[in-house]
Amino acid sequence: MKIQIKLVLAIMVGLLLIITGCTNKESEQNQTMPEKQEISKAKFEIVEANSIKLKNIRGIGYPGNDNALYLASNDGLKMYKDTKWYETTTNRHDYIGFQAMETGFIASGHPQKGIDLKDPFGLVLSSDKGETLQKLAFNGQYNFHFTAASFSGKALYVISEQGEDELPLGVNYSLDNGETWKKSEFKEFDSDSLGMIAVHSTKGETIAMSTRSGIYYSSDNGNTMKRITDPFMVTALTFSGDSLLFSSVENDKILLKTLNPSTGEQLNINIPFLDYDNPITYLTVNPKNNNQIAFTTYKNDVYESMDSGKNWNGLLKDGK
Repeated sequence: MKIQIKLVLAIMVGLLLIITGCTNKESEQNQTMPEKQEISKAKFEIVEANSIKLKNIRGIGYPGNDNALYLASNDGLKMYKDTKWYETTTNRHDYIGFQAMETGFIASGHPQKGIDLKDPFGLVLSSDKGETLQKLAFNGQYNFHFTAASFSGKALYVISEQGEDELPLGVNYSLDNGETWKKSEFKEFDSDSLGMIAVHSTKGETIAMSTRSGIYYSSDNGNTMKRITDPFMVTALTFSGDSLLFSSVENDKILLKTLNPSTGEQLNINIPFLDYDNPITYLTVNPKNNNQIAFTTYKNDVYESMDSGKNWNGLLKDGK
């Protein structure tokens, strides 16, 4: 495999090992964010975007409280609906670890400059398209690059990159909306990397993880993990019903496939040609319409399909 793709993908799935500066605790004198508060005095609106130019895409998804594809970026939320792009007039936070849910979305990250919110967010929830944030856990303490949640909201997962008594190093999960956390034991997990977590939309105990050596699967909150693919590089994955939709890099080719975890059967999905150094970074399936899927790439391209991958529409190229 070419050195360039090794470096690119090691960065994406190896963040646990190389990112340390964004997760330090904030000083004790920071003011606690109310349980739910108005983000800014400026009027919050969702308006049609005159132009889009993104440097970093932090996640994508189809929140259940809207009919749009959401992109989380370093410049706030962008929404695509009815062939048009929309954005918010304020609350343009640097969202990280974005995950769509039935009631809205969860995220980590950093507040927009000039807005009096604790930094980093820890884990927050929005049920009104980003107008307000509700803190769930670790506000002002941690920045989570890897988060996950069931669409129903019955289970939350984060990867702790520092390791503290209250949140040990590795994968931790909560079944009570962030009130208490348990560490996933990860028995039988023998990969040398942690990566993206996908959670079944209704079965919060069922998860899958992408790694440099394949997909690992668990039906007990990650306490026992079983590899269910050959040991190839997997850069992104998500659930589609009981099946998985994932992207792998094999023989210098970017592939998109479906996988039946029970049988191991894999089916290829045709996608627009992607250069070997432009792998898929995020995948999403609309839980309310499994035919609607979308993905982003390392170079900030965005594609969406309304027919399970038979046809694709290019929504962004190089973030524009």
